[in-house]
Amino acid sequence: MRTLKIATATVIVTAGLVLASCSPAAESPEGGPEELPAGAQVDADATISIGSMYEPQNLDNTSGGGQGVTEALTGNVYEGLFRLADSGGVEPLLAASHEMSEDGLTYTFTLQEGATFASGKALTADDVVYSIEKVTADDSQSARKSQLAVIDQVTAIDDSTVEVTLSERSISFIYNLSYVWIVNSEFDGDRKTEADGTGPYAVGQWTRGSALSLERRDDYWGDPAKNAEVVFQYFSEATALNNALLTGAVDVVTSQQSPDGLAMFESGGDFVINDGESTTKLLLAFNDAAAPFDDVRVRQAVSYAIDDEKLLDSVWGEYGTLIGSMVPPTDPWYEDLTGLDPYDTQKAADLLEEAGYADGFTFTIDTPSYDPHPTAATFIQSQLADIGVTVEINTISADEWYTKVYQNRDFEATMQEHVNDRDLVWYGDPDFYWGYDNAEVQEWVAQSELVASEAEQTELLKLVAEKTAEEAASEWLYLYPQIVVATNAVTGYPLNGLNSQFFAYDIEKSV
Repeated sequence: MRTLKIATATVIVTAGLVLASCSPAAESPEGGPEELPAGAQVDADATISIGSMYEPQNLDNTSGGGQGVTEALTGNVYEGLFRLADSGGVEPLLAASHEMSEDGLTYTFTLQEGATFASGKALTADDVVYSIEKVTADDSQSARKSQLAVIDQVTAIDDSTVEVTLSERSISFIYNLSYVWIVNSEFDGDRKTEADGTGPYAVGQWTRGSALSLERRDDYWGDPAKNAEVVFQYFSEATALNNALLTGAVDVVTSQQSPDGLAMFESGGDFVINDGESTTKLLLAFNDAAAPFDDVRVRQAVSYAIDDEKLLDSVWGEYGTLIGSMVPPTDPWYEDLTGLDPYDTQKAADLLEEAGYADGFTFTIDTPSYDPHPTAATFIQSQLADIGVTVEINTISADEWYTKVYQNRDFEATMQEHVNDRDLVWYGDPDFYWGYDNAEVQEWVAQSELVASEAEQTELLKLVAEKTAEEAASEWLYLYPQIVVATNAVTGYPLNGLNSQFFAYDIEKSV
């Protein structure tokens, strides 16, 4: 799982309607050298090779496709009514315009003219209705399913107009729609292995365990991609990924997993190291619904016993940021709450004794097998031994994690990275995988969607951040840096990778 940020909506009241338009996001930051190498020319038909450690589980984002499917397909193959720009703003995309009723319960969307799917089918309102209902369906595994449960009805008014009625006001509705892929309602293939989107690329070939290619669409409704093809090449460990970049097998790496490999790219002028903004949090997530972590004192004790600063330094050196809650600095309701989680082994021991665990206890951490999760789990194992707590480490694959932890809630504690921004609200859902259940928090989260202004929303969610931090709902270890490394022959790649997406259509390669 993996990151977000929203632009303020401009609202004009007129004749019973509010004409709502997302204010333009700041220009999306793009990486690359300020000037191309001397004598170089851009190859408009280049193939861009992108190195990643996040292969899709499948190609359907409502069926557990995972971080990899977001990275490769969002914005490249599939588009939404709105898009989350790499700068963090929400911009109109397939929605040419939209209106909101004065009571905030009815939204009317007008679609872009001339938009088609890769199969050639024209985009219609029926596709939008189908796509939204697919995300909110009972069997959907979309991360936005619960937030969009506020939708009461979706109606195709005509081929180019969609009306959405909400059961109650939702100040984050447009933001949440940026997560919804618009798919072909008439597609009769297997969405897990095939794709048909309105984006600037069509899926070429997917060789599982190796690569996924995207081919430029000459019939794309918007500005065409600046390259002919993109190939996402997948690696299971960071050394192989770095070697591929060093030898020219890939042009850009979407996200460095460790600073250890950066030295080889720092000299010679052949590579560019970009330090972008991240919203990816590394968590030790407790199963708050089961003993011993249903006791707030136990969660607090474990959190106090872990030296987050030492862990961050051991993994990332000078990169990364300590974080005291689920809220990164780019979220509107951020406050520095690191002071609520100091490293204090004596306080940890006192809390364990108070909770009835003076002699410690044993628990298991289920950790995904890819870095830095096993490293962090081993560090935590060593630290908790100092207060008499025994940690057993169970290393599992990403697929096993999804089934065992996320779906079945069969765990005591787990390592996981959470990418999305504004994901603090999951602590208001006791059915989410970590099972945190606080009635006050649930009420604040619910009310934060019903308010009429973002200022009111911000104040309520600050309360949520403070309460979850005080109760150590999870142990937030650190905020990842976002380090994109590329050869100096490519430009135009995204720097921040919000929500794990990696827009490839502006990448240019010189020859």
